[in-house]
Amino acid sequence: MTFSTILAEIFYIIIGLVFVAVGVKALKDPSCQKKPTTAAFWFVLAFTFILGYWLPKWVTGLCVIAIAVLTGIKGVVQSKSDVPDPEQVRQRADKIGYKIFIPALCLALIAVVVATLGDKVPDLKWMTSNNAIGISGICSLVIAILLVKCSPKFAVTDGSRLMDNVGPIGILPQLLSALGALFTAAGVGNVIANGVSAIIPQGNHLIACIVYCVAMALFTIIMGNGFAAFSVITVGIGIPFLIMQGANPVVVGALGLTAGYCGTLCTPMAANFNIMPAALLEVRDKYAIIKSQIPVSLVMLVIHIALLYTFAF
Repeated sequence: MTFSTILAEIFYIIIGLVFVAVGVKALKDPSCQKKPTTAAFWFVLAFTFILGYWLPKWVTGLCVIAIAVLTGIKGVVQSKSDVPDPEQVRQRADKIGYKIFIPALCLALIAVVVATLGDKVPDLKWMTSNNAIGISGICSLVIAILLVKCSPKFAVTDGSRLMDNVGPIGILPQLLSALGALFTAAGVGNVIANGVSAIIPQGNHLIACIVYCVAMALFTIIMGNGFAAFSVITVGIGIPFLIMQGANPVVVGALGLTAGYCGTLCTPMAANFNIMPAALLEVRDKYAIIKSQIPVSLVMLVIHIALLYTFAF
């Protein structure tokens, strides 16, 4: 194992320990009606994160099936949490003010700096993108603890409470990314290309742009992940009907991916963007965010088609 791999595994183990804390939290809650299945979900998930590097692939596959079954039978529920007193939270918020955003800004800035150094400095090649996120997360956590002057134990308490609030949808982006890679390997893009060839007239750039952008948005709605949709739709439509017809690959790639993001705004499958915030903010209608984003998404999709048609050829 290289140092980069060792560091990555350390971060995965830390994530796994958070899942363990959520499972233990469920076991300690006497009011949790589905205590065994809830705890089992989090423990199995933690098992794959902590020991995933050393596990045979078929064991990991069985674990994925297990957590899917536990979720499918609605066996994973939220356990009781020690929620801070609202009045105390208000007082602390007024005292800290906008400084509370410093850790969040540091999270992004440190990740960019670390990833850039890893790309530019030969001796820092271990600073990969994934490791950069882990390093920035640790640094931002330390900054947050120093800023609010609290005990480090609250990182575990509130971290497990936050993960419990989000629930199983927190790992949906990972599963969808894997599904996108599976679709690409299975040749779904070629199947799409064969079907679309009957729709797009030869040499009609406008219709090709419309079909490509709309397909990116629709497939992202299905997949919940623009990157997963990009590999499939670009192979099936973008390359044969745009790039091979003289379109600029850079423009097609950039606008194609962001056209997929128009679909991200409209789907509950993009749980980390649309469902997770609603859960964290405790919004009564969990689809409220999606409903407010759909008009913006449709306008942006039309703009993407116009930009692609204007600048790609």
